[in-house]
Amino acid sequence: MFKRVIWIVLDSVGVGEMPDAAAYGDAGSDTLGNIARQRGLKLPNLCRLGLGNLKAIPELQRAENPAGAFGRCTLASPGKDTTTGHWEMVGIHLEKPFPLFPNGFPPGVMTEFENRIGRSTLGNKAASGTEIIAELGELHMESGSPIVYTSADSVFQIAAHEETIPLWELYRMCEIAREILSGKYEVGRVIARPFEGQPGHFKRTPNRHDYAVPPPPGMLLDKLESKGVPVYSVGKIFDVFLGRGIGEHVKSKDNAEGMAKTLSAMKDAPDGVIYVNLVDFDQQYGHRNDVEGYGAALEAFDEWLPSLEAALGPDDLVMLTADHGCDPTTKSTDHSREYTPLLAFGPKVRAGVDLGVRATLSDMGQTIAENFGTSIVRGTSFLHDII
Repeated sequence: MFKRVIWIVLDSVGVGEMPDAAAYGDAGSDTLGNIARQRGLKLPNLCRLGLGNLKAIPELQRAENPAGAFGRCTLASPGKDTTTGHWEMVGIHLEKPFPLFPNGFPPGVMTEFENRIGRSTLGNKAASGTEIIAELGELHMESGSPIVYTSADSVFQIAAHEETIPLWELYRMCEIAREILSGKYEVGRVIARPFEGQPGHFKRTPNRHDYAVPPPPGMLLDKLESKGVPVYSVGKIFDVFLGRGIGEHVKSKDNAEGMAKTLSAMKDAPDGVIYVNLVDFDQQYGHRNDVEGYGAALEAFDEWLPSLEAALGPDDLVMLTADHGCDPTTKSTDHSREYTPLLAFGPKVRAGVDLGVRATLSDMGQTIAENFGTSIVRGTSFLHDII
């Protein structure tokens, strides 16, 4: 029914706390709503599509005749991290969340890691990535010891200055960590976090690389590959799924580049699925409680939307969503347990359809699966609601 689907994840743009948010320490979290109330937001294009119709947010105008279909998705799996959200989109529901290490990783894990990389380490605690390189970056350059840290997410992150530990060695360290972190220590992702600069002026480079847990078989991208449906990914999507079912792919250093590469992908990939993650909302602003930066990034995306719409073909479907929340207005710098937005639009999409509160993010994956003549285990398709 649709020749091509452009699936864009606005990383961390949640739209209000889920019923179990308090159990995750996220009572009152509302990424979009709280930014709108505290800073104010001008999102005329998103509101035209139906963003203001998701729930009552006085600062976001409700459209009388939305140009798209609109709804909210429930995160059915336990957790609130990148892997959990993206996996659920393609039909994978977790029975239990990936493990967290708020007090750092156990001595046994760190000893094995240090023995295998032949270096001691620094850090081993939960921290902000920018803050920990400011704190330990100079000592790292003097000692040659990589910086290991985690966060409220299930991640084992290794930061290293590119002139102290070359990228190839940093990536090898991540591969070793991925081998070690199995069983009860199987974190969702091991992440290489290279940086550059001098003390007091360190900054991350775009050479980040994620090492995810292999997704179980049978998820959407596997099914699309078996049907010969091409998948083109932009941003960190390739890393989240270890490339499974994905053909061409490009990285992006920020939202602006991600949006530009999405338009380029639309020129190069006339059919199939273009799967995009725009990470700045989360990485640059949500985790740093930067309300102004987050709001400006949302407005920049809104200003870009007409360019996306102008590039659509007659048989294109666009779906906008998120993987979790990350409310920059709260004291926490962690992800938040929130509903995610769902906006669907395109020349053939029936405008003004209220898709309601979906039971799972997998409904999006099931919709794409049905469109291309297959199915996944989880989720209920809304394909025929929007035609």
